[in-house]
Amino acid sequence: MLFNIRNYTEMIQKAIACFWDTRNRQLNSQLDRNNRDTGNRGAVTGGKQMDGFVDLLAKVATDMGVPQNCIYTKRNQLPGYFRPTKDWDFLIVSPTNKLIAAIEFKSQVGSFGNNFNNRTEEALGSAVDLWTAFRENVFPNQNAPWVGYLMAVERCKKSTSIIRVTEPHFKVLEEFKETSYIDRYAILCRKLILERHYTATALLWTSDSSTYGDVASDISINNFLTAFAGHLQGVANEFIA
Repeated sequence: MLFNIRNYTEMIQKAIACFWDTRNRQLNSQLDRNNRDTGNRGAVTGGKQMDGFVDLLAKVATDMGVPQNCIYTKRNQLPGYFRPTKDWDFLIVSPTNKLIAAIEFKSQVGSFGNNFNNRTEEALGSAVDLWTAFRENVFPNQNAPWVGYLMAVERCKKSTSIIRVTEPHFKVLEEFKETSYIDRYAILCRKLILERHYTATALLWTSDSSTYGDVASDISINNFLTAFAGHLQGVANEFIA
């Protein structure tokens, strides 16, 4: 099947709506228990918020000829190098047990100062662990997998305002100066590709269930899906019985 990004526009919209709807349900459920602090944490850390994007990637994969039983959205542990295993959000494993793709989905709503560094460390740690394990032949007899990172960030005053940098001992890299948190996430996504930690990244901004967009064209959801589909087309023979 030829890949046409326009076929997935509605699913992208639904994934954004699912993200906000799920987050709001989690938050309201916790607040009903009269514990506001726990409630906010539940909305930040609760699972299922990015399930719409999981469904989107699964649809692209099956459209590109990947059998449904080769797509894993549960039991997604991969062996690591620095730790025994890491639970990825989305995997494709061929019938001959080759790792075809591994993808992480992340989001950020509020608490930007507390969580930006955490998200950065998570992204780097997951990738370095995977690629070092690959180097050490933990995934034998195969070419390099396609490794993706997709993130949705709330667009609001706190995420778009310039953040002051502190330089008590040494100068911060120039590209981080006069930047907002969304700017810094864009820098992160580009550098993750530049340093070959991830094959492709995507960064979406969203302010509510019907309002979203790409932070930049080079790290857009369209480019991400197109690259993913292209990889799957290139390894189609892995799924031929």
